[in-house]
Amino acid sequence: MGFLKDFFTTVFDEEQAVAAPASSFDCLSEDELEAHLGVARYGDFELSDAVRPSYALEVVPSAGFRHDFYRDEETRNNVPVLMGAASRQRMMETFIDLLQPLGPVVDVVLETSHAHNSGGHTDLYRESIDMPILQSVLWDFEELLVNDGCTGIAVLNPQLPQEVQLDEHKLLIVYGNDLTAYEGIMIDNYLDCREDMKFITEAEHVHSTTERYMQDFEELKMRLGMDGGM
Repeated sequence: MGFLKDFFTTVFDEEQAVAAPASSFDCLSEDELEAHLGVARYGDFELSDAVRPSYALEVVPSAGFRHDFYRDEETRNNVPVLMGAASRQRMMETFIDLLQPLGPVVDVVLETSHAHNSGGHTDLYRESIDMPILQSVLWDFEELLVNDGCTGIAVLNPQLPQEVQLDEHKLLIVYGNDLTAYEGIMIDNYLDCREDMKFITEAEHVHSTTERYMQDFEELKMRLGMDGGM
């Protein structure tokens, strides 16, 4: 499949990878693959360039959020989680709005899988950055954060503790206790609560990136004062 097959990296959930190591994309012609990857709109919902669903559309992309929990194996506690997906046009604004409850000074984690061809990622950490400065930098890199399938970002306040992510799949994820304020922000950004909602990560999907986004990531890393290579 030439360029397109090299350009897109198939990503599986770990359990799915064991059960079905072969990708359904391998059975497609290059024309079929190109046509599928060219579809960004599903009803009123528009994907960014970062990720595409499986060819069989086991999960049809849509907007909304649901409640979940994360199991902390060290403390054996269940940490409340909000998981959401916003259409491309509202993704960045919703993410920026979700940062407000974290307070005036936060820590930032950049996640990159640019240098990982078979899974895995690298995390880069920056402590104590003023929220207005961070938001200004993030708006400058909106295209990267919205459209690069190998870049993710998390913003957190360890004192609360709460964390907001815009991950590589462009899902909006919030961790921590008392997430009421974040629920309100999601609703204000036209995301409905749908507890039966499925996300693109829950089926086979593909990520995309470009050389330009790799360069933009390096610039973002420098703007945030982060050390370490990919």
